[in-house]
Amino acid sequence: MTIHIPSSSPDDLRSPLILPDAKTHLAGYHEPPIERLCIDDMLHKYCGEFGYWQFKHFVLTCMAWALEAFHTMVMIFADRQPEWICEPDSDCLSATDVCGLDAGTWRWDGGSGISTVAEWGLICGQKYKVGLVQALFFGGCMIGAGIFGHLSDSKLGRKGSLTVVCILNGITGLLTSLSPNYLTYVLLRFLTGFGTGGVGLCAFVLATEPVGPSKRGMAGMSTFYFFSGGIAILAGIAYVFRTWRSLYIASSIPSLLFVFLILPLISESPRWYLIRGQMDEAMSVMRSIAVTNGRVLPENVYVARDEDAKDGDRKSEEIRSCEIVTGSVVDALKSPLTRIRLILVVAINFTCSVVYYGLSLNVVNLETNLYMNVLVNAVAEMPAFLFTAILIDRFGRKPLGVGTQWFSGVFCIAGSFLGGKGAWKVVRMVCGVLGIFGMAGTYNLLFIYAMELFPTVVRNAALGCATQAAQFGAILAPFVVVLGGGLPFMVFGVCGIVGGFLTFYLPETLNKPLYDTMNGLVEGENEILA
Repeated sequence: MTIHIPSSSPDDLRSPLILPDAKTHLAGYHEPPIERLCIDDMLHKYCGEFGYWQFKHFVLTCMAWALEAFHTMVMIFADRQPEWICEPDSDCLSATDVCGLDAGTWRWDGGSGISTVAEWGLICGQKYKVGLVQALFFGGCMIGAGIFGHLSDSKLGRKGSLTVVCILNGITGLLTSLSPNYLTYVLLRFLTGFGTGGVGLCAFVLATEPVGPSKRGMAGMSTFYFFSGGIAILAGIAYVFRTWRSLYIASSIPSLLFVFLILPLISESPRWYLIRGQMDEAMSVMRSIAVTNGRVLPENVYVARDEDAKDGDRKSEEIRSCEIVTGSVVDALKSPLTRIRLILVVAINFTCSVVYYGLSLNVVNLETNLYMNVLVNAVAEMPAFLFTAILIDRFGRKPLGVGTQWFSGVFCIAGSFLGGKGAWKVVRMVCGVLGIFGMAGTYNLLFIYAMELFPTVVRNAALGCATQAAQFGAILAPFVVVLGGGLPFMVFGVCGIVGGFLTFYLPETLNKPLYDTMNGLVEGENEILA
């Protein structure tokens, strides 16, 4: 790929009505020297780190997190087991469940179309099929996170990948509402999970890459508000659309609306343009940021990769700027610097996911109906996001990551020693709520932390691996919950403590730049050590 370099100079663009004489021409305008800056420096010095452009871009892009919440949490309502009632003049009044009752002596309250469980009889010996759907959904998320993590770093880009996954989710979600049988339903949920696995990571990176280093922590920690907000909105949608087929339609249409109404207003990441050698497109985005933020980006200032910005040879930089820099998970594993980071991030995401999803399933239910329960749980996580957002730039990523995981782990371990009856049942519930409070903050923190640990060329691929590990933890969490008693709390507590210890071995990234290439990361880290 080549880049067009205009042959005209600033002097050529100035067309005076009266030509200057030779003396005036010699003493006249001189072109200022070229200044090449990496994106972080350009944002800080000229464009603004978080102005109106970044705010609008951030809000519009993060709407995709609400869509991910729709497709992930819709199973709470669609796959629930509704209440059942006895038919008049039947002998089922003394029964505690429907497993031993004859057909025709009872019916589902609300009709068979209220959930998949009611329509296909996923009860008693068939109850495992409900958990199977959930496991296969998260299995699809694992695969999709890896594939779209790579594609968003390479050919499709961040915006292109987000477009593809939203279209896929919208179509498969609508088709799910037409499922004629259980097997078709399972297949379509797996395909929906395949798309959902790429939504969060693509939206997160696209939303935060144009943000300056001093504002990136607060911005990154605010993305999960959209996910929790999506869960709260879904509760309202499910309250209006009571049948599972209508609910899938109502929760899938927003993905298609997002593609056609919101995505055209969102720009591709200038960092992706930069590593793909599309310098003109990268400069166009940076100029748009500066103009929208009311700042001035001089004509002699050009964006460059971090390793090129330090090179004084302009010709060398111009040649390298036309090169496409690619990377994959293999490149991250080859480098000793990123290899250990990737292994640690994957392990920490796995342990945190087991705790987060496990506590969500294991916590004592609130004394409300299902819709209010989901709404309250979604809102209850928001203080954790606010807490970590306030402290992340004050104490750093590493201390906060260790502290929140240990906070969660300690209360989970304490809950494992408490009884499940009387007042102790309430105390155990409080331990579970405090445990999920700490882990919700950690889960949010890990996205911004992992993003800053890897250069642009492999950033989404690394986040894809971390997301895959998290989805694997989500698959295993229900199996831990079924152990019953205090044992699940002990498992969650150990996972929290181990995750905190692993975080000790990650470097701090507070106020460090986002590197573009592997070489730039190595050179930058060597300078810090020197």
